[in-house]
Amino acid sequence: MPIVRPLMTDPDFQEVMDQGIPIRIFKDNHLIESGSRVIRFTDDTIITQSSVSSLGYHKREECEFFEVRK
Repeated sequence: MPIVRPLMTDPDFQEVMDQGIPIRIFKDNHLIESGSRVIRFTDDTIITQSSVSSLGYHKREECEFFEVRK
């Protein structure tokens, strides 16, 4: 059973970025991205990469982020 943990703080995002842990992103209670990795983050934006040429820019205040470990 996978472990799902909410990501809220900078240390949370730093941990998933350093360890390459996949995340899920929800916006307005809808899953908008799954399995992508955090490649960078700022105070207001989380930047993810799901494939070689696919980058996502997500506002922290508009989305919910979750770490997914198996």
